[in-house]
Amino acid sequence: MRLSNNIMYQNNLDKILDNQQKVAIAQEKVSTQTRILSPSDDPAASAQALLFSERIDINDQFQKNNSYLTSKLQTEESVLQNIKTSLQRGYQLTVQAGNGALSEQDRETIAEEMKSIQATLYDLMNSKSEDGKFIFSGFQDSKQTYIFNSATGTYDYQGDQGNHEMQLAVGVTLRSSDNGADAFENVDARLNVDTNTPAVGGGITSSSVYVKEQAQFDAFHKANYDPLVPANNNLQVTVSAGVPDTYSITLGGTPVAAGNFTGEVIKFQGMEISVSGAAPGTSDFALAPPEKKNMLNTLEELITGLSIPGLSNDAYQEFLADGITGLTNSQNQVSITQANLGGRINVAERLASSTSDININHKESKAKLVELDMAAAISDLTKEETALQASQATFGRLTQLSLFDYIR
Repeated sequence: MRLSNNIMYQNNLDKILDNQQKVAIAQEKVSTQTRILSPSDDPAASAQALLFSERIDINDQFQKNNSYLTSKLQTEESVLQNIKTSLQRGYQLTVQAGNGALSEQDRETIAEEMKSIQATLYDLMNSKSEDGKFIFSGFQDSKQTYIFNSATGTYDYQGDQGNHEMQLAVGVTLRSSDNGADAFENVDARLNVDTNTPAVGGGITSSSVYVKEQAQFDAFHKANYDPLVPANNNLQVTVSAGVPDTYSITLGGTPVAAGNFTGEVIKFQGMEISVSGAAPGTSDFALAPPEKKNMLNTLEELITGLSIPGLSNDAYQEFLADGITGLTNSQNQVSITQANLGGRINVAERLASSTSDININHKESKAKLVELDMAAAISDLTKEETALQASQATFGRLTQLSLFDYIR
Protein backbone atom coordinates (compact mmCIF):
# COMPACT_ATOMS: atom_id res chain seq x y z
CA MET A 1 0.00 0.00 0.00
CA ARG A 2 1.36 3.37 -0.96
CA LEU A 3 1.32 6.00 1.80
CA SER A 4 1.30 9.52 0.54
CA ASN A 5 2.39 12.49 2.61
CA ASN A 6 -1.24 13.66 2.77
CA ILE A 7 -2.44 10.37 4.25
CA MET A 8 0.32 10.36 6.83
CA TYR A 9 -0.38 13.96 7.70
CA GLN A 10 -4.13 13.38 8.07
CA ASN A 11 -3.74 10.21 10.15
CA ASN A 12 -1.39 11.91 12.58
CA LEU A 13 -3.64 14.97 12.78
CA ASP A 14 -6.66 12.75 13.54
CA LYS A 15 -4.70 11.02 16.27
CA ILE A 16 -3.70 14.34 17.85
CA LEU A 17 -7.28 15.59 17.75
CA ASP A 18 -8.51 12.34 19.32
CA ASN A 19 -5.93 12.61 22.09
CA GLN A 20 -6.84 16.25 22.65
CA GLN A 21 -10.50 15.26 23.08
CA LYS A 22 -9.56 12.57 25.60
CA VAL A 23 -7.44 15.09 27.53
CA ALA A 24 -10.36 17.57 27.53
CA ILE A 25 -12.76 14.91 28.81
CA ALA A 26 -10.32 13.86 31.54
CA GLN A 27 -9.79 17.51 32.52
CA GLU A 28 -13.56 18.13 32.67
CA LYS A 29 -14.09 15.08 34.87
CA VAL A 30 -11.41 16.32 37.28
CA SER A 31 -12.75 19.88 37.36
CA THR A 32 -16.40 18.80 37.84
CA GLN A 33 -15.43 15.86 40.09
CA THR A 34 -17.91 13.61 38.33
CA ARG A 35 -17.32 10.53 36.27
CA ILE A 36 -20.51 10.92 34.19
CA LEU A 37 -20.48 13.93 31.88
CA SER A 38 -23.41 12.75 29.77
CA PRO A 39 -25.99 9.96 30.13
CA SER A 40 -24.23 7.95 27.45
CA ASP A 41 -21.21 7.56 29.74
CA ASP A 42 -23.22 5.23 32.03
CA PRO A 43 -26.96 5.09 31.18
CA ALA A 44 -27.95 2.94 34.17
CA ALA A 45 -26.08 5.04 36.73
CA SER A 46 -27.36 8.24 35.13
CA ALA A 47 -30.97 7.09 35.45
CA GLN A 48 -30.53 6.12 39.10
CA ALA A 49 -28.72 9.38 39.88
CA LEU A 50 -31.57 11.34 38.30
CA LEU A 51 -34.08 9.56 40.54
CA PHE A 52 -32.00 10.38 43.59
CA SER A 53 -31.77 14.02 42.48
CA GLU A 54 -35.55 14.25 42.16
CA ARG A 55 -36.04 12.76 45.62
CA ILE A 56 -33.48 15.15 47.09
CA ASP A 57 -35.25 18.13 45.47
CA ILE A 58 -38.63 16.96 46.79
CA ASN A 59 -37.23 16.50 50.29
CA ASP A 60 -35.61 19.94 50.12
CA GLN A 61 -39.06 21.40 49.41
CA PHE A 62 -40.51 19.40 52.31
CA GLN A 63 -37.80 20.88 54.54
CA LYS A 64 -38.71 24.40 53.40
CA ASN A 65 -42.39 23.67 54.11
CA ASN A 66 -41.42 22.32 57.51
CA SER A 67 -39.41 25.40 58.37
CA TYR A 68 -42.26 27.71 57.31
CA LEU A 69 -44.88 25.68 59.19
CA THR A 70 -42.76 25.51 62.36
CA SER A 71 -42.26 29.26 62.27
CA LYS A 72 -46.02 29.86 61.94
CA LEU A 73 -46.85 27.43 64.74
CA GLN A 74 -44.26 28.97 67.05
CA THR A 75 -45.73 32.41 66.39
CA GLU A 76 -49.21 31.08 67.17
CA GLU A 77 -47.91 29.36 70.30
CA SER A 78 -46.49 32.64 71.56
CA VAL A 79 -49.79 34.43 70.88
CA LEU A 80 -51.81 31.74 72.67
CA GLN A 81 -49.52 31.87 75.70
CA ASN A 82 -49.99 35.63 75.93
CA ILE A 83 -53.76 35.16 75.61
CA LYS A 84 -53.69 32.62 78.42
CA THR A 85 -51.66 34.96 80.63
CA SER A 86 -54.20 37.75 80.07
CA LEU A 87 -57.08 35.38 80.85
CA GLN A 88 -55.42 34.33 84.08
CA ARG A 89 -55.17 37.97 85.13
CA GLY A 90 -58.81 38.51 84.20
CA TYR A 91 -59.78 35.50 86.32
CA GLN A 92 -57.81 36.84 89.29
CA LEU A 93 -59.56 40.21 89.02
CA THR A 94 -62.97 38.52 88.84
CA VAL A 95 -62.27 36.58 92.03
CA GLN A 96 -60.98 39.76 93.63
CA ALA A 97 -64.17 41.57 92.61
CA GLY A 98 -66.16 39.09 94.69
CA ASN A 99 -64.79 40.60 97.89
CA GLY A 100 -67.82 42.00 99.67
CA ALA A 101 -65.72 44.76 101.24
CA LEU A 102 -65.09 46.46 97.88
CA SER A 103 -66.72 49.79 97.24
CA GLU A 104 -68.30 50.78 93.93
CA GLN A 105 -65.19 52.83 93.23
CA ASP A 106 -63.04 49.74 93.79
CA ARG A 107 -65.22 47.84 91.33
CA GLU A 108 -64.81 50.62 88.78
CA THR A 109 -61.03 50.38 89.17
CA ILE A 110 -61.18 46.63 88.51
CA ALA A 111 -63.42 47.29 85.50
CA GLU A 112 -60.83 49.68 84.06
CA GLU A 113 -58.08 47.07 84.29
CA MET A 114 -60.41 44.52 82.69
CA LYS A 115 -60.93 46.95 79.80
CA SER A 116 -57.16 46.94 79.28
CA ILE A 117 -57.12 43.13 79.38
CA GLN A 118 -59.97 43.03 76.87
CA ALA A 119 -58.11 45.41 74.54
CA THR A 120 -54.99 43.23 74.80
CA LEU A 121 -56.95 40.09 74.02
CA TYR A 122 -58.67 41.78 71.09
CA ASP A 123 -55.27 42.67 69.66
CA LEU A 124 -53.85 39.18 70.25
CA MET A 125 -56.88 37.42 68.75
CA ASN A 126 -56.42 39.56 65.64
CA SER A 127 -52.71 38.67 65.34
CA LYS A 128 -51.07 38.22 61.95
CA SER A 129 -48.43 35.76 60.83
CA GLU A 130 -45.14 36.71 59.14
CA ASP A 131 -46.86 36.85 55.73
CA GLY A 132 -49.45 39.38 56.93
CA LYS A 133 -52.34 36.90 57.19
CA PHE A 134 -54.65 36.77 60.20
CA ILE A 135 -53.66 33.69 62.19
CA PHE A 136 -57.08 32.72 63.56
CA SER A 137 -59.37 33.55 60.61
CA GLY A 138 -59.25 30.10 59.01
CA PHE A 139 -59.46 30.21 55.21
CA GLN A 140 -60.63 33.84 55.48
CA ASP A 141 -57.15 34.87 56.59
CA SER A 142 -57.25 38.18 54.73
CA LYS A 143 -60.21 39.23 56.89
CA GLN A 144 -59.80 40.56 60.42
CA THR A 145 -60.60 37.79 62.88
CA TYR A 146 -62.75 39.78 65.32
CA ILE A 147 -64.65 43.05 65.06
CA PHE A 148 -66.80 44.94 67.52
CA ASN A 149 -70.44 45.04 66.45
CA SER A 150 -71.72 48.36 67.74
CA ALA A 151 -75.32 47.41 66.92
CA THR A 152 -75.30 44.40 69.26
CA GLY A 153 -72.51 45.47 71.59
CA THR A 154 -70.71 42.15 71.00
CA TYR A 155 -67.42 41.01 69.50
CA ASP A 156 -68.13 38.88 66.43
CA TYR A 157 -65.94 36.28 64.75
CA GLN A 158 -65.37 37.03 61.04
CA GLY A 159 -63.44 33.94 59.97
CA ASP A 160 -64.55 30.42 59.15
CA GLN A 161 -63.83 26.92 60.45
CA GLY A 162 -61.15 26.11 57.87
CA ASN A 163 -57.58 25.15 58.75
CA HIS A 164 -54.61 25.56 56.42
CA GLU A 165 -52.40 22.52 55.91
CA MET A 166 -48.90 21.92 54.57
CA GLN A 167 -47.31 18.72 53.29
CA LEU A 168 -44.15 17.78 55.19
CA ALA A 169 -43.54 14.31 53.77
CA VAL A 170 -45.07 11.89 51.31
CA GLY A 171 -48.58 11.27 52.61
CA VAL A 172 -48.08 13.50 55.68
CA THR A 173 -49.79 16.88 56.08
CA LEU A 174 -50.08 19.02 59.21
CA ARG A 175 -52.32 21.96 60.11
CA SER A 176 -50.39 25.20 59.94
CA SER A 177 -53.01 27.22 61.82
CA ASP A 178 -55.97 27.04 64.20
CA ASN A 179 -59.18 28.88 63.44
CA GLY A 180 -60.84 31.13 66.01
CA ALA A 181 -64.07 29.13 65.85
CA ASP A 182 -62.29 26.22 67.54
CA ALA A 183 -59.88 28.18 69.72
CA PHE A 184 -62.15 30.98 70.98
CA GLU A 185 -65.77 30.45 69.95
CA ASN A 186 -66.17 26.86 71.08
CA VAL A 187 -66.30 27.92 74.73
CA ASP A 188 -69.20 26.84 76.91
CA ALA A 189 -70.89 29.67 78.76
CA ARG A 190 -72.22 29.13 82.26
CA LEU A 191 -75.31 26.94 82.42
CA ASN A 192 -78.19 28.83 83.99
CA VAL A 193 -81.95 29.33 84.21
CA ASP A 194 -83.70 31.47 81.63
CA THR A 195 -84.58 34.22 84.15
CA ASN A 196 -83.81 35.19 87.71
CA THR A 197 -87.34 36.59 88.16
CA PRO A 198 -89.82 33.81 87.38
CA ALA A 199 -93.40 34.47 86.29
CA VAL A 200 -95.75 34.19 89.30
CA GLY A 201 -99.40 33.27 89.67
CA GLY A 202 -102.08 32.86 92.30
CA GLY A 203 -101.20 34.21 95.72
CA ILE A 204 -97.47 34.32 94.96
CA THR A 205 -96.56 37.96 94.34
CA SER A 206 -92.83 37.71 93.60
CA SER A 207 -90.16 35.10 93.11
CA SER A 208 -86.46 34.80 92.38
CA VAL A 209 -84.15 31.94 91.44
CA TYR A 210 -80.36 31.88 91.42
CA VAL A 211 -77.87 29.11 90.78
CA LYS A 212 -75.64 28.88 93.84
CA GLU A 213 -74.05 25.42 93.53
CA GLN A 214 -72.83 25.42 89.95
CA ALA A 215 -71.46 21.88 89.78
CA GLN A 216 -74.69 20.35 91.09
CA PHE A 217 -76.80 22.46 88.75
CA ASP A 218 -74.58 21.62 85.76
CA ALA A 219 -75.06 17.92 86.36
CA PHE A 220 -78.83 18.37 86.63
CA HIS A 221 -78.97 20.56 83.52
CA LYS A 222 -76.90 18.19 81.38
CA ALA A 223 -78.97 15.21 82.49
CA ASN A 224 -82.39 16.81 81.91
CA TYR A 225 -82.19 19.56 79.28
CA ASP A 226 -84.21 18.69 76.16
CA PRO A 227 -83.02 20.57 73.05
CA LEU A 228 -85.91 19.25 70.93
CA VAL A 229 -88.98 19.93 73.11
CA PRO A 230 -88.68 23.31 74.92
CA ALA A 231 -91.71 22.56 77.13
CA ASN A 232 -89.77 19.75 78.75
CA ASN A 233 -87.37 22.33 80.20
CA ASN A 234 -90.07 24.28 82.08
CA LEU A 235 -89.81 24.26 85.85
CA GLN A 236 -92.81 25.14 88.02
CA VAL A 237 -92.85 25.61 91.75
CA THR A 238 -96.33 25.19 93.19
CA VAL A 239 -97.06 26.28 96.77
CA SER A 240 -100.15 24.66 98.28
CA ALA A 241 -102.00 25.84 101.40
CA GLY A 242 -102.11 23.55 104.36
CA VAL A 243 -100.79 22.96 107.82
CA PRO A 244 -98.03 23.37 107.08
CA ASP A 245 -97.93 24.76 103.51
CA THR A 246 -96.22 22.49 101.03
CA TYR A 247 -94.39 22.93 97.75
CA SER A 248 -93.86 20.74 94.74
CA ILE A 249 -91.56 21.20 91.72
CA THR A 250 -92.22 19.80 88.26
CA LEU A 251 -89.94 19.63 85.23
CA GLY A 252 -91.88 19.47 82.00
CA GLY A 253 -94.93 18.47 84.02
CA THR A 254 -93.14 15.62 85.79
CA PRO A 255 -92.78 15.90 89.59
CA VAL A 256 -89.13 16.11 90.61
CA ALA A 257 -89.27 17.43 94.21
CA ALA A 258 -91.67 18.19 97.07
CA GLY A 259 -91.57 19.27 100.71
CA ASN A 260 -92.95 21.51 103.43
CA PHE A 261 -92.87 25.22 102.73
CA THR A 262 -92.03 27.43 105.68
CA GLY A 263 -91.31 30.64 103.77
CA GLU A 264 -87.59 29.94 103.58
CA VAL A 265 -85.53 29.57 100.41
CA ILE A 266 -86.19 26.33 98.55
CA LYS A 267 -82.94 24.62 97.62
CA PHE A 268 -83.15 22.34 94.60
CA GLN A 269 -80.37 20.92 92.41
CA GLY A 270 -77.96 23.80 93.11
CA MET A 271 -80.67 26.46 92.78
CA GLU A 272 -82.07 28.68 95.53
CA ILE A 273 -85.70 29.59 94.87
CA SER A 274 -87.46 32.32 96.85
CA VAL A 275 -91.20 32.98 96.73
CA SER A 276 -93.24 35.67 98.46
CA GLY A 277 -96.99 35.91 98.97
CA ALA A 278 -99.68 33.54 100.12
CA ALA A 279 -100.49 30.00 99.13
CA PRO A 280 -101.72 28.75 96.80
CA GLY A 281 -99.56 30.10 93.98
CA THR A 282 -96.95 29.26 91.33
CA SER A 283 -93.53 30.35 90.15
CA ASP A 284 -92.50 29.46 86.59
CA PHE A 285 -89.06 29.50 84.91
CA ALA A 286 -87.05 27.19 82.68
CA LEU A 287 -83.62 25.73 82.07
CA ALA A 288 -81.76 28.08 79.74
CA PRO A 289 -80.32 26.52 76.58
CA PRO A 290 -76.56 25.92 76.54
CA GLU A 291 -74.63 28.60 74.68
CA LYS A 292 -71.13 29.45 73.55
CA LYS A 293 -69.47 32.74 74.41
CA ASN A 294 -66.03 34.01 73.44
CA MET A 295 -63.76 35.60 76.04
CA LEU A 296 -64.20 39.12 74.68
CA ASN A 297 -67.96 39.00 75.23
CA THR A 298 -67.47 37.40 78.65
CA LEU A 299 -65.24 40.31 79.65
CA GLU A 300 -67.68 42.80 78.15
CA GLU A 301 -70.44 41.50 80.40
CA LEU A 302 -68.12 41.51 83.41
CA ILE A 303 -67.11 45.10 82.77
CA THR A 304 -70.76 46.07 82.48
CA GLY A 305 -71.66 44.31 85.72
CA LEU A 306 -68.79 45.94 87.60
CA SER A 307 -69.80 49.37 86.35
CA ILE A 308 -73.51 49.31 87.29
CA PRO A 309 -74.12 51.28 90.50
CA GLY A 310 -76.56 50.05 93.12
CA LEU A 311 -76.70 46.50 91.77
CA SER A 312 -78.19 43.95 94.18
CA ASN A 313 -75.81 41.42 95.64
CA ASP A 314 -77.53 38.48 93.92
CA ALA A 315 -77.45 40.18 90.51
CA TYR A 316 -73.82 41.19 91.05
CA GLN A 317 -72.85 37.65 91.99
CA GLU A 318 -74.55 36.44 88.78
CA PHE A 319 -72.20 38.60 86.70
CA LEU A 320 -69.20 37.28 88.60
CA ALA A 321 -70.34 33.64 88.33
CA ASP A 322 -70.85 34.04 84.57
CA GLY A 323 -67.42 35.63 84.28
CA ILE A 324 -65.56 33.04 86.34
CA THR A 325 -67.10 30.15 84.38
CA GLY A 326 -66.54 31.86 81.04
CA LEU A 327 -62.89 32.76 81.75
CA THR A 328 -62.17 29.30 83.16
CA ASN A 329 -63.64 27.58 80.11
CA SER A 330 -61.80 30.01 77.81
CA GLN A 331 -58.50 29.14 79.49
CA ASN A 332 -59.26 25.45 79.12
CA GLN A 333 -60.04 25.84 75.43
CA VAL A 334 -56.82 27.78 74.84
CA SER A 335 -54.92 25.05 76.72
CA ILE A 336 -56.47 22.38 74.46
CA THR A 337 -55.43 24.40 71.40
CA GLN A 338 -51.92 24.79 72.81
CA ALA A 339 -51.62 21.08 73.47
CA ASN A 340 -52.73 20.23 69.93
CA LEU A 341 -50.35 22.82 68.51
CA GLY A 342 -47.45 21.53 70.60
CA GLY A 343 -48.09 18.04 69.30
CA ARG A 344 -47.88 19.29 65.73
CA ILE A 345 -44.61 21.11 66.45
CA ASN A 346 -43.15 17.87 67.83
CA VAL A 347 -44.28 15.95 64.75
CA ALA A 348 -42.78 18.64 62.48
CA GLU A 349 -39.45 18.44 64.32
CA ARG A 350 -39.35 14.65 64.02
CA LEU A 351 -40.22 14.85 60.32
CA ALA A 352 -37.50 17.46 59.76
CA SER A 353 -34.93 15.16 61.36
CA SER A 354 -36.19 12.14 59.42
CA THR A 355 -36.22 13.99 56.08
CA SER A 356 -32.71 15.29 56.72
CA ASP A 357 -31.45 11.76 57.40
CA ILE A 358 -33.15 10.44 54.28
CA ASN A 359 -31.59 13.21 52.19
CA ILE A 360 -28.13 12.36 53.54
CA ASN A 361 -28.65 8.75 52.46
CA HIS A 362 -29.89 9.84 49.01
CA LYS A 363 -26.90 12.15 48.51
CA GLU A 364 -24.52 9.41 49.59
CA SER A 365 -26.09 6.93 47.17
CA LYS A 366 -25.99 9.46 44.36
CA ALA A 367 -22.35 10.25 45.12
CA LYS A 368 -21.43 6.57 44.81
CA LEU A 369 -22.97 6.58 41.33
CA VAL A 370 -21.53 9.79 39.86
CA GLU A 371 -18.65 11.08 41.98
CA LEU A 372 -15.10 10.68 40.72
CA ASP A 373 -12.18 8.72 42.14
CA MET A 374 -9.78 11.67 42.06
CA ALA A 375 -6.60 9.57 42.26
CA ALA A 376 -7.64 7.43 39.31
CA ALA A 377 -8.92 10.46 37.39
CA ILE A 378 -5.65 12.38 37.81
CA SER A 379 -3.73 9.29 36.72
CA ASP A 380 -5.95 9.02 33.61
CA LEU A 381 -5.43 12.72 32.89
CA THR A 382 -1.65 12.34 33.14
CA LYS A 383 -1.79 9.31 30.84
CA GLU A 384 -3.88 11.15 28.24
CA GLU A 385 -1.61 14.22 28.40
CA THR A 386 1.45 11.99 27.88
CA ALA A 387 -0.20 10.33 24.88
CA LEU A 388 -1.04 13.74 23.44
CA GLN A 389 2.50 14.97 23.89
CA ALA A 390 3.83 11.84 22.17
CA SER A 391 1.41 12.29 19.26
CA GLN A 392 2.43 15.89 18.86
CA ALA A 393 6.16 15.06 18.93
CA THR A 394 5.72 12.22 16.41
CA PHE A 395 3.62 14.44 14.16
CA GLY A 396 6.38 17.05 14.10
CA ARG A 397 9.02 14.58 12.99
CA LEU A 398 6.82 12.93 10.38
CA THR A 399 5.85 16.20 8.72
CA GLN A 400 9.55 16.94 8.11
CA LEU A 401 10.24 13.65 6.25
CA SER A 402 10.98 13.79 2.48
CA LEU A 403 12.06 11.21 -0.18
CA PHE A 404 14.97 13.45 -0.98
CA ASP A 405 16.41 12.54 2.45
CA TYR A 406 16.97 9.01 1.13
CA ILE A 407 18.51 9.90 -2.31
CA ARG A 408 22.31 9.75 -2.44
